[in-house]
Amino acid sequence: MRKQISIGLAIMPILALMIAGAFSIFVWKAGMFIPLIIGIIVTVLIGLISGIKWLELEQMMVKGVSKALPAIFILLVIGMIVGTWIASGVIPAIIYYGLSFIHPSFFVPAVALVTGIVAVTLGSSFTSIATIGLAFMVIGEGMGFSPGLIAGAVMSGAFFGDKLSPLSDTTNIAPAMVDTDLFSHVRHMLWDTIPAFVISLGLYSLFSIGSNEHITDSKNIDMILSGIEKTFVIHPLLLLLPIFTIFLMIKRLPALPTLLLVSLIGGFLAIIVQGDSITSIINTMTSGFHAESGVKAVDSLLNNGGLVSMLNTVGLLTIATALGGLLEGTGVFKSLIRPIVNKLNSARSLIPTTIFSTLLVAFASGAQFLAIILPARTFVQTYKDLNIDTKNLSRCVEAAGTVGITLVPWGVPAVFAANMLGVSAEQFIPYIFFAMLVPLINIIYGITGWTITKKEYPKKTIEVSESLGGN
Repeated sequence: MRKQISIGLAIMPILALMIAGAFSIFVWKAGMFIPLIIGIIVTVLIGLISGIKWLELEQMMVKGVSKALPAIFILLVIGMIVGTWIASGVIPAIIYYGLSFIHPSFFVPAVALVTGIVAVTLGSSFTSIATIGLAFMVIGEGMGFSPGLIAGAVMSGAFFGDKLSPLSDTTNIAPAMVDTDLFSHVRHMLWDTIPAFVISLGLYSLFSIGSNEHITDSKNIDMILSGIEKTFVIHPLLLLLPIFTIFLMIKRLPALPTLLLVSLIGGFLAIIVQGDSITSIINTMTSGFHAESGVKAVDSLLNNGGLVSMLNTVGLLTIATALGGLLEGTGVFKSLIRPIVNKLNSARSLIPTTIFSTLLVAFASGAQFLAIILPARTFVQTYKDLNIDTKNLSRCVEAAGTVGITLVPWGVPAVFAANMLGVSAEQFIPYIFFAMLVPLINIIYGITGWTITKKEYPKKTIEVSESLGGN
């Protein structure tokens, strides 16, 4: 017979994961695989102690991983896109024209703004990071900017766009979990997203102005341009592929087949424009692009992509969502927050608690889907009981689960970006201003009551054993 998990036991997996994660990131330099496995082991032991059978625990992990399968397939295709877009000259062309026309005095805010526009239209932060973000890294380093600063601006723009795009998977999941509609959710998010992004652009402008005296002279930029010209055929028509990709996304075609199509088009362009062989393209799709331009800054970022390059992120996502399935299935997360939720009686306490609880899941698991789904399911009835519109809940879980999670060094978004952009998470996290501001603005809204909308929900009889709070 199952026993209810005590708070003392429930906190053990979180502590084990965070302590092991801190040691692994800052001392052992070994990444987050082992800490996540430690978290799984501790959660399984607690489940067994509570009377849950092994087969049930196994099914919980399978269920957790199954939620991530669409994201896993998309990640693998993104690896192929990066490889073929580099081989075809698409990303090198973006870098070439960017270095030629973007002025250093407004470069950093331009990085965030353009990446944000691309992410809104594509509906994918990861795709925008891996394409336009990768191009901006080379351009920024060519101008002499800090790689961490540029990567931070890319992340701010990518997750601004991801948060607001109706095409984004997380933007669709959040309202679905709390019984509200997509477009009400997106409109309500404008209250926190727009102010946070405008402030972020202002901060990035200050960094651009302050960095002017350190900008590398034109000889370094000329060297990069020469390296690109020597390695690729560069033509403005190559930019039609990103435009075509945006068009397909605007038409709301399914993400996976659309991304697969543009990956194949990239391979076809590499054969036609760059003269690559079919064998070379197949190898690029598998293992990434490899060339020697003679310019270190170009080679370090353009020798990238391929399905294999995504395996580290896919492995991390798989283990993280397995842990998430255990945390949800065993009731560990509910046991942790039940005493807090039962005492909530207003938006002033409920909104900050939602933000901090979502961040707790984000830091414990590093998985976006988990950080959205767990708190959304846990708090939805409390919002209804207090007659607070659940679109406030979906906005909160997006603020902390979609955006705030980028501040977690071992989180999937940070690991993906570090892998793609060639910059460690510790270097760019201090510059993701957008991710710091969005949760903070939501907390301010909750305390002041501004933008918090009310809604009358029909009262339902809820069994005491399933209720998580509210009056």
